[in-house]
Amino acid sequence: MADSKVLFRVVVEDGDVHVETLWATALGEDRYRLDNLPFYAYGVSWDDIVLAPFDATEDMATFQHVVTKTGNRTVRLLLDPPVSPGNASDDILQQLVALGCDYEGSNRVRIAVNIPADVSLDSIRQYLIARELVWEHADPTYETLFPDNPC
Repeated sequence: MADSKVLFRVVVEDGDVHVETLWATALGEDRYRLDNLPFYAYGVSWDDIVLAPFDATEDMATFQHVVTKTGNRTVRLLLDPPVSPGNASDDILQQLVALGCDYEGSNRVRIAVNIPADVSLDSIRQYLIARELVWEHADPTYETLFPDNPC
């Protein structure tokens, strides 16, 4: 059960920084198991174990690096229309669940999707592409998956 928060600082293209805190379970020795999906951080997924020593300036545990990957992967969606019961966006989420994924929403538009280790990332990618959705790879990142094919 989550008992802590871990701070992530994410530098975006224009140089601004998004600050995100993820729920986590303290494991000792500055290690934490992530208990929710990232909406801004890259390279981490639900259930990963991260090193996050206490930072006195931030006044909280602050991400340094991943210690153990669990095999979960994360993609993020921007849904239009906003999710409402029974609408097209809700249908997309229900289909992702049927394909073996789960998800969290930061709101009714911005959705983080967990792709478990036993679910094919390529099948989820193909589904998202076929539905012509606005989405991104968060973990692994597009650059990691396709180093020779820049956006």
